Amino acid sequence: MNVHPQSDIASAAATPAISSAHDFLYGQAPRPVSCGRGVVIGAGEVIPEVNFTLPPIDIMEETWPEVRAQYTEMIDGVCKRAADLEVPALVVEFETLPPMTVFPEWGAEITELLAATMRRYGETRGLRSALRLTPNDTRDHVRPPVMRSGSYWDGMVRLFDLAGPSGADMIGIESTGGKEIHDQAIMDADLEGIVYALGVLAPRDMRFLWTAIVQSCRTHGIVPSGDTACGFANTAMVLAEQRMIPRVLAAVDRVASVPRGLVAYEVGAVGPSKDCAYEGPYMKAIAGVPISMEGRSAACAHLSTVGNIAQAVCDLWSNESVQNVRLLSTNAPTVSVEQLAYDCRLLNTAAKTRAGAEQMRDWLVASDAALDPQAHVLRPEVVVKLSALISGTACAYQRTRIAVIATLDELARARVAGEVRIAENELRWLDQFRKAADGLPECEDEFIAEMLVRYADAPYLPGEYGLTA
Repeated sequence: MNVHPQSDIASAAATPAISSAHDFLYGQAPRPVSCGRGVVIGAGEVIPEVNFTLPPIDIMEETWPEVRAQYTEMIDGVCKRAADLEVPALVVEFETLPPMTVFPEWGAEITELLAATMRRYGETRGLRSALRLTPNDTRDHVRPPVMRSGSYWDGMVRLFDLAGPSGADMIGIESTGGKEIHDQAIMDADLEGIVYALGVLAPRDMRFLWTAIVQSCRTHGIVPSGDTACGFANTAMVLAEQRMIPRVLAAVDRVASVPRGLVAYEVGAVGPSKDCAYEGPYMKAIAGVPISMEGRSAACAHLSTVGNIAQAVCDLWSNESVQNVRLLSTNAPTVSVEQLAYDCRLLNTAAKTRAGAEQMRDWLVASDAALDPQAHVLRPEVVVKLSALISGTACAYQRTRIAVIATLDELARARVAGEVRIAENELRWLDQFRKAADGLPECEDEFIAEMLVRYADAPYLPGEYGLTA
């Protein structure tokens, strides 16, 4: 595996790895990652990353043979189609379902099954491939969540340690530290609560969690890849699509999630970021890591307004996840890998010349960017500008505060300039959020003291984040 020293990523967090939109292209990352069987991510080609899951089924000892049969069918169909289409390489992501993390040997057994098939296709068909294992974060199965001890944490650690020996080439996760505060704050349009969750609680949990993941990966010689704000900013994105919260708030929440994600790279993760981390372009700009992205290809899992722009600077292109159900042609996971393969073939053909890569990127951006504030904050030039501001301090709270203020300023500027459409009924929210942002203290200790009092009765345990109530 290609693991850069921790100091490389940490120092990159102070000085963005990409400082010009001119140098911000898909398939190319300042710090490529090598893993699996001949896979290099971010070195010039966009690679498909396919994710699949079970149809509705209870996972228990009695159904375990059927569970194994389902995963056997999925991975064989995916690898065969990828080989038939001569993809340059393939990444498979296996996201465990909760029982597979609660009982980590189950997760390891499916990992071994998938890895064996991928190795076989490498030997018989020359398919270059890598397997990303993503244990789900089960720590919030108790309320309030216990983040640093207990049986759920022990199960996660056990699966981290089983990953490499079972055949995984990478570990990722969708961590949830701070979500118990963020969930209510986003529904209340409570900017201070959002900043507390994303800028104080989540980064502290990320440091604890990712220190454990990185240590396990280094022990077993596999890649600590990356995290995602799926439980945070993607929740906001879905709520905005359902018109339950303002789209401008979802856009702000997306950029505010960047500092928490950077913590993983500061403690030793090297990428690629998770596919559902739509904040991935910021990770690439700041830390220089390759990123996995999803967009129109993920409509099988959720809807969004960023289906094309999400592809503009990707290094892996993913379908998010799809159930193993039968479609007219074949099973859905095989359909997904074909769609991803053709998308990547088009991107890589355009990128045979730099002008072609730039034109394709710019078309992808232009097709979405003006239509929604959530798309606007993914414009490469906006990502580069905001990344430089976010990187100006090492403090996660300060970074989050700056991200919120800078995003609100950018959206206001872009609206006046006619670069993005913001609904009339959301303009008051821009003003309201800007006033709330102006009231955020510059001093983290002062902010934490205020929030500890304000959330004294909230369903969370400050001590699980290293805070003293």
